[in-house]
Amino acid sequence: MRLMIFGAGYSGKAIGKLLGSQGASVAGTTRSVEKGKALEDMGIRPFVFDGASLSEPLRAELLETTHLVQSIAPGSEGDPLIRLCGQPGIKALMPKLEWIVYLSTVGVYGDHQGAWVNEESELKPVSVRSVERVDAEQAWQVVAARAGLPLSILRLSGIYGPGRNTFMNLANGTARRLVKKDQVFNRIRVEDIASATAFLAGPKTGGIFNVTDDMPSPPQDVVTEAARLMEMDAPAEQPFETAELTPMARSFYGENKRVSNAKIKSLGFNFQYPNYMMSLADLLGSGTWNQRG
Repeated sequence: MRLMIFGAGYSGKAIGKLLGSQGASVAGTTRSVEKGKALEDMGIRPFVFDGASLSEPLRAELLETTHLVQSIAPGSEGDPLIRLCGQPGIKALMPKLEWIVYLSTVGVYGDHQGAWVNEESELKPVSVRSVERVDAEQAWQVVAARAGLPLSILRLSGIYGPGRNTFMNLANGTARRLVKKDQVFNRIRVEDIASATAFLAGPKTGGIFNVTDDMPSPPQDVVTEAARLMEMDAPAEQPFETAELTPMARSFYGENKRVSNAKIKSLGFNFQYPNYMMSLADLLGSGTWNQRG
């Protein structure tokens, strides 16, 4: 397996680290030479990509790529990699390509007023970024179909893990317990994103899959549990309506749903961290909660 990760950030690094440990040859893009050092340290060959053009070394790497992970968020102009493929299509850039995975978001479902959703549910994106994700998903489906390639779309919920979690927020004093009536969110541990990708990459499985935990929960409950584990006082509860939030942070609360992961589990995939309680206990107990990748 010759893997290329476009956008080797938090999730991309976890994917690259896992598949590299399983014998894959892994490369990934980053926006700067400085950030490339972190990829090298993880065994991921770094390539600088600005989202607008492909360097000759990157083009050479793509000629050998068999598995593609696209993790770069689209913008108003659409998916940057699709834009660069142009009319010749993705096979012109990656003639040996066998499988594509696109990392999307459960934000594409929009607001379902707390009801359960699955991969067949209506897409009702609320925010601009979620609308762009729906467009990107559809664009990748066209690209894959035209090239005759299997495509997995992973719809991810709120990502957390080592170095990015509620313990970090408690430690630096930024944790808040915002309360909005009946609001719930799903979450996903970054290692489970990597495991799900590896699970689908082996047999080159195509399809749309929710990669999310089993326990959609009120956000304040997660802060309460993390504070309990750290043996510290949780911050006081604060009504969502009166909280000072950025427009992006406030927009997350406009989408309320419970996301099912039954489809990928029906294929035999098991989540290592199916709920936030066991996951938080693991992060703290293992001492990895404040480790940055």
